[in-house]
Amino acid sequence: MDKIIALCKRRGFVYPGSEIYGGFGNSYTYGPYGAELKKNIKDLWWQTFVQNREDVVGIDADIILHPKTWEASGHVGGFNDQLVDCKNCQARFRADHLVEDALGQDCEGLPDEEVTKIIKDNNLKCTKCGKTDLSDVRKFSQMFSTQMAKTGAGATAYLRPETAQAMFLEYKNILDSMRVKLPFGIAQQGKAFRNEITPGNFIFRRLEFEQMEIEYFIREEQWKEVFEAWLGRMKDWCDTIGLKAEHVHELEHAQEKLSHYSKRTVDLEFDFPFGKKELYGLAYRTNFDLTQHQEHSGKKLEYFDDATGERFIPHVIEPTWGLDRTILAVLCEAYTEEKLEDGSERTVMKITSKLAPVKVAILPLMKKDGLSEKAHEIFKDLQSLGNCEFDKSGAIGKRYRRQDEIGTPVCVTVDYDTLEDDTVTIRDRDTMKQERIKISELKNLVRERYFA
Repeated sequence: MDKIIALCKRRGFVYPGSEIYGGFGNSYTYGPYGAELKKNIKDLWWQTFVQNREDVVGIDADIILHPKTWEASGHVGGFNDQLVDCKNCQARFRADHLVEDALGQDCEGLPDEEVTKIIKDNNLKCTKCGKTDLSDVRKFSQMFSTQMAKTGAGATAYLRPETAQAMFLEYKNILDSMRVKLPFGIAQQGKAFRNEITPGNFIFRRLEFEQMEIEYFIREEQWKEVFEAWLGRMKDWCDTIGLKAEHVHELEHAQEKLSHYSKRTVDLEFDFPFGKKELYGLAYRTNFDLTQHQEHSGKKLEYFDDATGERFIPHVIEPTWGLDRTILAVLCEAYTEEKLEDGSERTVMKITSKLAPVKVAILPLMKKDGLSEKAHEIFKDLQSLGNCEFDKSGAIGKRYRRQDEIGTPVCVTVDYDTLEDDTVTIRDRDTMKQERIKISELKNLVRERYFA
């Protein structure tokens, strides 16, 4: 993991946030290549699950929603972690994580006093200073609050801890304005905020993160069939972005561990370098959310079936993709160290071509003698394939290695023969094989071989 983090900073994928001030609480900035990778993932997801489907529409809602939203959803009263402090060094921990790491015991869902007793009876130590002087367990809200400009009751609002609720709030508007019939979905990409006690593992767990979610509205009797269909689509997505099937696992949540709104939840976990952890989630939320919002808002949120004359509140299947975790999984899967036939070694990011931050690199062999000008003409022509890079500085071998480390699928080298016969050398990232082709064939060949 340390090697991946170092590469991410060195090659412009991810920088520590506010680094000139010493960093700031697990915040990160996506650099130029990280931003391209992130955009490519979002665009591919939107194309796959919204544009290529007739039954899903997309929205883009505000981060700050009406405060009553979070009362209806249960977040105000129940979106809490169990916090324990070290009285000696003031370090803070999630109590359930502390117990699980020390004893291998799952205490999630137990009352605060029971978890406190487990910690005291076993003399659990602070993992920072080693002392056993730990506080009693208490509830800690994960929601970030903010003060609105108006005064009086209702002045406190929240940064959304999930993107889902906006889709339930706009469900009625979608019914009224779009020609949707059950089953149908509402999709959204956007930021969410959780005041985590123990963020960590690079960009895996952040205070500010992005989700890609769908609320898929159905009849109750359809839920098992639709649930399995979406689980299949989510596995297909993992394959599309280059995650190996043997690194992706299903985890069925036990009934007693389900969220208050869920009747069934399955996680897709990924083999990260720091362990098998949750990547995506699929939940059957029943009709909990729409029922709650109907009750708290006083607005009817029923669906009318004009074929049967029925009125009812639809049930919901919710597939959720974490964007930051997707980026991390793609980077971890792609990171490869290879020993070459000549005894040398190289590091290469084998990112699938659809997601690669740079699609093609155009490299003039030398800066002078007209090679740069010819290479720049080719660069301009290939830009319609996606983000291309023109690099003329340094030895050609070092430039190849740099492109390997940022995951560029193909490099095009312009040399002196190019000026004579209008041919160039293309080099494949994964095989390192080189071949000579005509410039007139270059664009179509690259498009068909790498991006079809």
